[in-house]
Amino acid sequence: MKSKSKYLKVASYEAKKGEFDTCLLLYSGGLDTSVMIKWIKEEYQCHVITLTVDLGQSFDDINAIKQKALKLGAKKAIVVDAKDDFADKLLGKAIKANADYQGGYALSTPLGRIMISEIAVDVANELGCGVIAHGATGKGNDQVRFESYITTLDSNLKIIAPVREWSMGRDEEIQYAIDHDIPVKQTVESPYSYDENLWGNTCEGGEIEDPTQTVNLKNVLLWSSQLEDTPEKPHYITIGFHEGVPVSLGGKKYKLSTMIDELNAVGSSHGVGVAQLIEDRLIGMKVRGIYENPAATILISAHKKLEMIVSTRQENEFKLIVDNKWAYLTYAAQWYDPIVGNLNSYIENQNKKVNGLVTVKLHKGSVTIVSIESEFTLFDKEAATFNKENIFNQNAAAGFTEFHTLAQKTAHSKAMTYNRGLDG
Repeated sequence: MKSKSKYLKVASYEAKKGEFDTCLLLYSGGLDTSVMIKWIKEEYQCHVITLTVDLGQSFDDINAIKQKALKLGAKKAIVVDAKDDFADKLLGKAIKANADYQGGYALSTPLGRIMISEIAVDVANELGCGVIAHGATGKGNDQVRFESYITTLDSNLKIIAPVREWSMGRDEEIQYAIDHDIPVKQTVESPYSYDENLWGNTCEGGEIEDPTQTVNLKNVLLWSSQLEDTPEKPHYITIGFHEGVPVSLGGKKYKLSTMIDELNAVGSSHGVGVAQLIEDRLIGMKVRGIYENPAATILISAHKKLEMIVSTRQENEFKLIVDNKWAYLTYAAQWYDPIVGNLNSYIENQNKKVNGLVTVKLHKGSVTIVSIESEFTLFDKEAATFNKENIFNQNAAAGFTEFHTLAQKTAHSKAMTYNRGLDG
């Protein structure tokens, strides 16, 4: 099939026909990348090697994806298990930074793109392959993430982005797959597109794209139970933290990837961490997405409360600014900008005292922090109690109030005088 697109390549890193004989395709096994194997081979007259990175996708059979790639014509299909690296190198940082973009998105896809890009560059160099292809669209964020990260890590690598080049929309892609016997899950009736990893699942497409339509979550959600189907009895679990990283559940030690997997299971059964978010995409448009991030919601909720109780007001207020900036830069494909390294240094230092136990209650989609213990807590029971026996000197309270309100009283008095002058 020849492309009818009017797409014009203008960036210096975009690969052109005839310049290469092998392409490394970032392969998920979904509609876009499955169609691409055949399309790239025909359009660019080159071999295709697929790379599938296992970041903890629970609904994907990684071996089946590998076999599918080979059946569709890939010269070679490479699979890399990166679950532990993903958790230890990136998700630990996300927890310490209370990862959240615009109220409910724990940044599963942006974080996943960092790991995939790093692995893709390593694999491309090992193979001596100079061109990497991805399945991101020309309207999305992932094209910027993949292309900026790959070319930042190795400026000699070139990129092709077939979805920008071909003239097919989603319906045409589905028909192309049918015409060429390419098995895909999507249908015209169920056109949803998913991106899943250990940290969360994102869904777009269909009625989700139109904020005026109500999303039928029963047709969309992969992980989470509907609230009406969740247990009537709440579930309690205690999470142990060391220097901001969760290390235990119910007193039992876990490696981070396994803990996240466990919390995804229990959290999704209670309907925790489902967000319908209208977000500002990196390239400027408004979009709606459905996010399932149960473990992320539980861990970040617990971490944030523990961090708050061991930190001063000034620390907590400034940390909020840092966290918001960290979330945006992660979302906006800026991971390798020096500022992110500087933010991570501050976040790491701030989290050295974030040690303790946090007990959470999961019930009907909510996460409630019910108790916190920490050797570094700034809560002083004797100072805070309303009982008679306490160390708080109430004799000093009136003097504090007098000084505390001095500026307010002065400003109010001057304002009253000024306003009377205007009235006169």
